[in-house]
Amino acid sequence: MKTDIKVEVDRLAADPRITDYDFWRSLKNVNNEIFHIANNNEPIPFDMIRWRAILKQARMKRGHV
Repeated sequence: MKTDIKVEVDRLAADPRITDYDFWRSLKNVNNEIFHIANNNEPIPFDMIRWRAILKQARMKRGHV
C-alpha cells in the first residue's frame, strides 16, 4: 500500500498539466468533504484519507507547503 501511494505521488508531482492551484483546490475539497462526513458522525472512507495523503505529499514534493 505504501508503495502505491509513493508511485501516485511521484506521478502527480511530475505531471506538468496539474497546476499548484489544482493541488491546493483538490486538497481543500477533500478536507472539506472529510470534515462534513466527520461532522455527521459517519465513517470516513479510507480512499479519502489515502487521496488526502497523496495530494499533500505530491504538493510538498513540488516544494509547496
